[in-house]
Amino acid sequence: MTKIVFLDKGTFPTTLEAKKPSFPHEWQEFEGTPKDQIIPRLQGADIAITNKVKLDDETLSSLPDLKMIAIAATGFDHVDIHSAHAKDITVANVKGYAVNSVPEHAMMMIMALSRSLLGYQSDIEKGEWQKANQFCFFNHPIEDLHDKTLGIIGRGVLGAGLARLASGFGMGIMYAGRRGDKNPHKPYIEFDEFLEQSDIISIHCPLNDHTRDLITKNEFRKMSRNPILINASRGGIVNEADAVDAVNQRQIRALGVDCLSLEPPRNGNPLLSIAHYPNVIITPHVAWASTDAVQNLWDNLINNIEDWKKGDLKTAL
Repeated sequence: MTKIVFLDKGTFPTTLEAKKPSFPHEWQEFEGTPKDQIIPRLQGADIAITNKVKLDDETLSSLPDLKMIAIAATGFDHVDIHSAHAKDITVANVKGYAVNSVPEHAMMMIMALSRSLLGYQSDIEKGEWQKANQFCFFNHPIEDLHDKTLGIIGRGVLGAGLARLASGFGMGIMYAGRRGDKNPHKPYIEFDEFLEQSDIISIHCPLNDHTRDLITKNEFRKMSRNPILINASRGGIVNEADAVDAVNQRQIRALGVDCLSLEPPRNGNPLLSIAHYPNVIITPHVAWASTDAVQNLWDNLINNIEDWKKGDLKTAL
């Protein structure tokens, strides 16, 4: 019987309608799995399901029975793909499940930060409006999105989804070319020019060797329009200490972040030092987690497993 082990089922809400594969199987699931328990829990398993638990070459080399890794996410930087291929282990992720959830979350951040929503809400809680001499007061800047230029890093389904939403507000759209590419093909524009011309920048690309520390103090210095920066992708793409400096030095006028380099930030994180600012929004990696998106993710995860069992799925990333 096929043995399936889910290493971090706690990354899904308990309200999920979690169907299981239709073929005969043994199912084990764990809330989470510390590093020293990965190999013991996967001994004898045919299929490992992981959302964020790391499966490196050393781990995979100790699991001769493992035949499939089903990633319960789109990102796969926590799995050694080359090692899995060498060991003839099928690896499959889930694409496109959050095509509405992530763009809507990013758009929510853009709208809230453009109109200083959190700042004004905080003022109400502190009683500032109640003490005002007029019917309104202007403690924070308010800007329209119409005619602003939205620069998007990443032109996959999530970046394209945000572009569709932003277009409805009358925003212009630009896509960033690769850093260092001086002659990118349309619709991409040269990276430094992208930084200079964007009123708002939103990141929707994977974390890899090309995108790690993509935005550092050097890039912040080139953001001549003092943009809003949104990162609903991966924490390592933006240098977090440099982002704090950019906010404090007003190189960017606002920051929205849904992901940190280490999650949860039990040992702290530079961005937490500015989480109370009225022009900063930090959410706990939930841009993907609408009820509809989570159900879609689960259903496609199980479909991947069933397709593999039927022989209809090889590595799909």
